[in-house]
Amino acid sequence: MSAPSRILVYRVYGAGKSTLAATLADRLGLPWHPVDDLLWQPGWVEVPVAEQRDRITRICRGERWIIDGAYHGWRDVPLARADLVVALDYPRWRSFGRLLRRTVSRLVTGEVICNGNRETLGSVLSRDSILLWHVGAFGRARRRMRAWQADPTGPPVLRFGSPAELDRWVAGLPRR
Repeated sequence: MSAPSRILVYRVYGAGKSTLAATLADRLGLPWHPVDDLLWQPGWVEVPVAEQRDRITRICRGERWIIDGAYHGWRDVPLARADLVVALDYPRWRSFGRLLRRTVSRLVTGEVICNGNRETLGSVLSRDSILLWHVGAFGRARRRMRAWQADPTGPPVLRFGSPAELDRWVAGLPRR
């Protein structure tokens, strides 16, 4: 397989999508467009879905990109253009554990993320908690990526069940 030029990295929160997207961008010399930066304005104000779709469509019209997510309202856009979907199909305990560690770290450090936002104890304990979203979204995301992999009309899907499998694949990629 030649090096892909349009890559969708997919999985539920905490699996390492953004870390992988950054690694692939560096290794392959592709522009990475962090999805959270496109979806959230300062103060955790969500960009309206129509504007999200417009932003993603503009990116996906290009010949070279990596995005690290695919959400309702525009999931079809990157799927229609991707050369490759890289799916992180890790066990729930692994992705939730990673998410929990990352969330606690961000709470302690006050790390600034996506457009100046920060995770707060209030947001983590709210009904909209990223931890609760993980619990609810895990099964849907897993079914979705497995369906994509089984669909011969869609882009190729490389599904990795462990970080070690992913690391072996990344190590074999060409360098820019």
